Amino acid sequence: MRPLIVTLIAASVLATSCGGQSAASPSPTVGATTAPTVAVTPKPSPISVKVSYSNIIGDELPLWATKEGGFFDQNFIDTGELQNIASAQGVPAVIANQIQFAQVGGSEVMSANAGGADLVVVAQLAGVYPFVLEVAASIKTVADLKGKKVGVSSVGSSSDIATRAALKKMGLDPDKDVTIVPVGSTSARTAALLGGAIDAGVAQPPDSITLEEKGFHVLYDLASQKLPSANTSVVVTRKFMTENKAVVQRYVDALVLGIKKMKADRDFGIATLKKYFKSTDDKAMAATYDFYAKLVTATQPFARPEMFADAQSILGATNAAVKSYDVTKMLDTSFVQSAVDRGLDK
Repeated sequence: MRPLIVTLIAASVLATSCGGQSAASPSPTVGATTAPTVAVTPKPSPISVKVSYSNIIGDELPLWATKEGGFFDQNFIDTGELQNIASAQGVPAVIANQIQFAQVGGSEVMSANAGGADLVVVAQLAGVYPFVLEVAASIKTVADLKGKKVGVSSVGSSSDIATRAALKKMGLDPDKDVTIVPVGSTSARTAALLGGAIDAGVAQPPDSITLEEKGFHVLYDLASQKLPSANTSVVVTRKFMTENKAVVQRYVDALVLGIKKMKADRDFGIATLKKYFKSTDDKAMAATYDFYAKLVTATQPFARPEMFADAQSILGATNAAVKSYDVTKMLDTSFVQSAVDRGLDK
């Protein structure tokens, strides 16, 4: 990946003395105004990068809206086709430079850095928990959940952190009162709930809508509390960021513009969700849009240390490196701040 293009400035050279003129040069007219020097800033050349997102979930709507709204193209970023790679594989792909920009779970990023990686979170697409804990119809109370199987995507994932946080807030011990079962992706968790392989699991629209139509119900609502969470972080390697700061800025600029478009244009947002979910369900997609556009996605996608607090507390209980890790070292808010300072979010 090459560093940023150097801006070239072209200037006109004007004769300033009669004695220095050639015979073909007309003499300047006394009192005439000299034309100002014109600075020409050429457009940067498009740069190709590979971009991934971790799940077909509404967290990714800002990314999808940025792509579908043409804002990457406007900022001379060629992403090609966005790649769907789960966080467990997406984080190693960024470290190996197979992916340059990844939208992944912040908890996985923190764990990787505590283990020696050098990843940087440059923006946060979902900075609050977007989940509700859905349970089978037979589970009426918190006490009924004891001894049951609760599904998560993978250990240490955003869904795992959210599940453990919810269980603790309900007065349950995630390691003793229930059995945590890793089942894979969000869609796999929904399928496992519907198939009876697990009894409970966190969900968000449109999956939560599907589950509730099948008799599941919400036992605990994390989403309505708008608690800080590093659910979907925008991540690059520090090496890439250092060598390509202007490219990272253009990427973040595009995201801020995409979020602005997404929030202002409901029809566009719903159409974007339909495309990526491959859905024709107007009701479900509208509910998903309203949930994410109004409750989850921030206009200014700053990554804050408090968003990682639950993940650090939960994972740090069994990992000393995570417990002692300085989260601020992996956050760079300068790119979002620059976009905000230039009014791109207005």
